[in-house]
Amino acid sequence: MGTASQDAIKQLSVLIGQVDEPSKITFQNIHQGYPTETLVRFLKAREWSISKAHHMLMDCLNWRKQNHIDDILAKPIMPADLYRGIRDSQLIGMPGYTKDGHPVFAIGVGLSTYDKASVNYYVQSHIQMNEYRDRVILPAATKKYGRHVGTCVKVLDMSGLKLSALSQIKLLTIISTIDDLNYPEKTETYYIVNVPYVFSACWKVVKPLLQERTRRKVQVLQGCGRDELLKIMDYAALPHFCKREGSGSSRHSSSGSDDCFSFDHPFHQQLYGDIKQRALSREFIAPLKQGSCHVEVPDPNPEGIKIAKTIESEMHKLEDRNGLDRSLSGLKI
Repeated sequence: MGTASQDAIKQLSVLIGQVDEPSKITFQNIHQGYPTETLVRFLKAREWSISKAHHMLMDCLNWRKQNHIDDILAKPIMPADLYRGIRDSQLIGMPGYTKDGHPVFAIGVGLSTYDKASVNYYVQSHIQMNEYRDRVILPAATKKYGRHVGTCVKVLDMSGLKLSALSQIKLLTIISTIDDLNYPEKTETYYIVNVPYVFSACWKVVKPLLQERTRRKVQVLQGCGRDELLKIMDYAALPHFCKREGSGSSRHSSSGSDDCFSFDHPFHQQLYGDIKQRALSREFIAPLKQGSCHVEVPDPNPEGIKIAKTIESEMHKLEDRNGLDRSLSGLKI
């Protein structure tokens, strides 16, 4: 790291040292004992501009305080059947770790339907996953591997991606905005597998819109990506949809606890159990309430809006080209 970068870190550290006590507490929940590495993430996200990184980090701290994000891991989604429905329709899981200790998150992009609960519940579940990753999974990996592990690897399964996914763009934009503005630079690499034509067509026009830093992180793999992924992780850590060529569906290619999307998978059982335990310890202070917690969503940045509109436009073109008889005319982002 050069002298200019070190100076930027020092200057940002001085600025953050001047925040009020509640902001210092929430910053501790973000950095988990690694404040310098956290400042670097925000600086990278703003191309090492100290003023922009400071503004971004202050916005993040305020968002966390206003929406009680520090407490979100003590707010279980209840009843359990509702949470199971969310897990069946927002396909994400953690099958294991890479050989160098990065958690592997699997995401079923093509087959997630987001139709079993309100938007608030899906947003709450997504933030809980982020917070559990940052406050439980990554610190445990850091301890196990004897060095700081601050990022994860994501494997995105595009099986089943259809033009009807357009209806989910609004929710996906909300989720990606939350990640971009409040959890920057947490993903080492995005591996995209089981790619259908719909994705290839959209990727061609979206790729040039991405920042170079983001483009470098994305790798589109052949087929289910098994051979390439085995270079960085053991077979046991592969997502179930990558374990054999032609496995087809990320939802039905395996059963039981091997399906990392399932509520019955050990990762989800540990996550939900941890949240319930935290909630029980809080009940002595305030009774536990059912219902989603409402989180204010920051305004998306212009780049994100442009990408979403480009995807929408490209999918409309594909729809027209294929003569598909789906009416999407009323959809606006």
